[in-house]
Amino acid sequence: MAGRRAFTLIELLVVIAIVALLVAVLLPALHAARKQARSVVCQSNLRQWGMTLALYTEESQGRVPTNNEGDSGLWLLRGTFLPKDDPNADASTLHHFRTRGIALCPMAAKFTWNSGGVHSSPIGFGGSPGEQELEASAGSTYSPWEIIKPEPRFYGSYGYNKWLFQGFSGDPRWTQGRLLELNVFSLGGKADIPVLLDSPLPWGSPWRGPFIPPPPRESIQGTASPMTCCMNRHSGYVNGLFLDWSVRKVGLKELWTLRWYAEFDRAGPWTKAGGVLPESWPQWMRGFKDY
Repeated sequence: MAGRRAFTLIELLVVIAIVALLVAVLLPALHAARKQARSVVCQSNLRQWGMTLALYTEESQGRVPTNNEGDSGLWLLRGTFLPKDDPNADASTLHHFRTRGIALCPMAAKFTWNSGGVHSSPIGFGGSPGEQELEASAGSTYSPWEIIKPEPRFYGSYGYNKWLFQGFSGDPRWTQGRLLELNVFSLGGKADIPVLLDSPLPWGSPWRGPFIPPPPRESIQGTASPMTCCMNRHSGYVNGLFLDWSVRKVGLKELWTLRWYAEFDRAGPWTKAGGVLPESWPQWMRGFKDY
């Protein structure tokens, strides 16, 4: 009987090399496809937010909960009240507000830990007259933020435009000792007004001021960046929901051109209209699209 021919060592090594080459070629494509799928799910979450908030504003005759600090937007993120007393609050409207299922972007649904074994750094907000003190921790590009107190704990990876819940003004207007209510139906240019975006903090809006620099490093935490939601979560973009209830990708440099509040300078020093130079951007942002 003729003996069966076995693989030689050279043939085996050639097969292994071919398999390794195919894996090396296919892995980046598979990784990119997985990131794209997660981005699609993220946008789907924001569309559900849009439908929910559209119904909320319709039932509230265009009103959104407003206070001096803008923290009332947390009601909508959590689905439960955080302030103790607010004349604009309607408990029956928010009683069945379900947000946990759409609170996390798939790219930032799991905690990452710092070298001390702690989930990021603590942040404080709230505590204005008539409001509860809040305790929270910041997230990062690929990790959610967390509201620790009051219970129950809540995790999220989207941040709201704080200025929208603060009267849509860098200088909130008051009448008879109360913050002037905002009616979103009266606002024009809704397609440029952000409502929710990917963010390492419960709020995703920039600080107030004429000069809002970008984060110097890609890994910087949201608490240290004046443009809070400027982070590379979706390959040079973050996903955003706008006041016309549309959802789209937002280029990181485009963040400086959005209408965050009525007086925001959309042609400031970090825009093409404001004369920003390509080399002015931090190294990690220079390859991203200019606006």
